[in-house]
Amino acid sequence: MSGNQANRAATRRRRQLWAGVLALVGLALLIIGLTVADGVAAWVEVLVAILLLVTSYVVQHLARRETVYRHDDQR
Repeated sequence: MSGNQANRAATRRRRQLWAGVLALVGLALLIIGLTVADGVAAWVEVLVAILLLVTSYVVQHLARRETVYRHDDQR
């Protein structure tokens, strides 16, 4: 594996790790916001959780797109 491919693989793994962390934090906030919190705090937590989950999806999509859609001669 050349240096450029190793760098891309490391970047992909790092993005997937961050996507997982964002998803876990988002799910935790969503559960807390829907079960424990009440009032305005609950709505804020739910909105932040949804934002984190969407951000996680986008980061994961970017990591996968780099792998799936690059040209065959670069694989």
